[in-house]
Amino acid sequence: MLLRADLHIHSTFSDGRASPAEILYVASEKGLHVISITDHNTFAGSLVASRYQSRVKGLPLVIIGVEVRCVEGDVLVYCEKEIDFPRRVDLLLEKAHAESCLVVPAHPYDIVRLGIGDLVLNYKEWDAIEVWNASSTKGANLKAIRAAQLMGKPGLANSDAHIPEEIGISYTYIEVDELSQSSIMEAIRKGKVKPAYHPRPFSTAIKRALWSVEHIVREFTERT
Repeated sequence: MLLRADLHIHSTFSDGRASPAEILYVASEKGLHVISITDHNTFAGSLVASRYQSRVKGLPLVIIGVEVRCVEGDVLVYCEKEIDFPRRVDLLLEKAHAESCLVVPAHPYDIVRLGIGDLVLNYKEWDAIEVWNASSTKGANLKAIRAAQLMGKPGLANSDAHIPEEIGISYTYIEVDELSQSSIMEAIRKGKVKPAYHPRPFSTAIKRALWSVEHIVREFTERT
């Protein structure tokens, strides 16, 4: 079967507007079969979503995920359970692979969003590369596509959604025999994926920018 997966979404557990449950329902409405909530430095959003999805029929399968802010830049990690994660890429790769997790550099050439840039080429152990991030520029994404081709790595396309309207803007087709976390992760390892390159509409970009300002104001207000 061919699944549509958006594996880079943020919830209220970091800097996203929607709760994990809201994300699941929006993803379902948009025809996604698989999602991963990859909040910054916490598995909490995806763990809550996974528990919710297990109780409600018809919602997308949840891959447990996190976006780790490493010293070198942002890295996505997908696991079947929560793990501790180092903040250095070489140590993160070692730890994650010891736990049978997938490690994917997030928007590697989007320096504004703390991609790791050309350092992506220094690590051969990536399981895939995020080659299309709907929030990144076309130029940054094209560099990521070329890097994946050069390294012979599978490419993933994701929305990097922070507001509901962004969910599923970009996604990845994944070919599997069954709908399960293990089969999806194995399909990614084997390169049974096809990224769907869809840019973010301008109107959605404006809504995202407004949310970013609102979120910053909220955080400042809560601290003062």
